[in-house]
Amino acid sequence: MLPAAYHAPDPAPDALDEAVRSATARRDAQDEHKRSFLRMVSHELRTPLNSILGFSEILATELYGPLGDPQYKEYAEIIRGSGHKLLKLVNQVLEIARLEGGNADLTPAPEPVAIAVDDVMDGLHDDLVERGVRLDLAGCDGAVVMADPRGLRTVLGNLLQNAISFSPEGGEVRVSASRQGKLVEIIVANDGDGVEPGELPRLLRPFEQGENALTRHSEGAGLGLPICELTCQAMGGMLQLKSAPGRGFSAHVVLRAG
Repeated sequence: MLPAAYHAPDPAPDALDEAVRSATARRDAQDEHKRSFLRMVSHELRTPLNSILGFSEILATELYGPLGDPQYKEYAEIIRGSGHKLLKLVNQVLEIARLEGGNADLTPAPEPVAIAVDDVMDGLHDDLVERGVRLDLAGCDGAVVMADPRGLRTVLGNLLQNAISFSPEGGEVRVSASRQGKLVEIIVANDGDGVEPGELPRLLRPFEQGENALTRHSEGAGLGLPICELTCQAMGGMLQLKSAPGRGFSAHVVLRAG
């Protein structure tokens, strides 16, 4: 029987350090295995997807002649639309794997914010018109950031698409940029329903949408905002989300001034 005052000896510091290193190595190996799996699956999906998109395009446009029953054309258009959604998901998964693996391949250069927003909005004009959403870009003129051209447009595209999608019909999306010393803050905001502040961290975790007003009516795996955050970090910046129920939603991108 051990004396009452007996205490088991503390583990040696070297043993603790080795245990931490071993656990970290296992976690890193698991993360890399996950990224490799995602890359492999995504690449394998692209080949059949290209065939689906190509042939559905031929059918939907009746390139080789009328299909006969109009319903066939409608089905082809549904297949084409679903294929594009799946291709977007595949591309997002590949982007997440690249960013998490440190393979972003982003080269920051001086980028005018207003020009980047205009480029992005070329592809979102139909969404604006469909929902009757107004766009206010008055606060972007003159702002220049150090950012990779593709990376900046990816971030702004995802944020603007979210802001438009979750704005009420006839609502407004505002984009502004202001210099604060050596930094520029870009804000994309809407006047939608907003979400509980406690839900915001979940929106930045891949594949976790959460149950809230921002996501419950949306499709997708919840990768847009995580891609934005990882891309901002890869460009030496950061992304913050702010919201409250009934008070809209805003995304704040902070990058070095160009």
